[in-house]
Amino acid sequence: MPAHTHTRSHAQGSADSRLPWWALALPVLAFAVLLVLIADPAQARAAGGDPAVGQIIEHLQHTLSR
Repeated sequence: MPAHTHTRSHAQGSADSRLPWWALALPVLAFAVLLVLIADPAQARAAGGDPAVGQIIEHLQHTLSR
């Protein structure tokens, strides 16, 4: 008598694996905010941090724009 093997009626990984809308929106928003801060170093200095940070950002922006 042949051995009966249990076969699954559905493929593995077929569970609903959709992400909620905010799982994509939050990282995109964070990236956009950081990009704006890098693109406009005056705004970064207005936040009241160390002036050296603004100078580093300006230097990076100047280096990347070449």
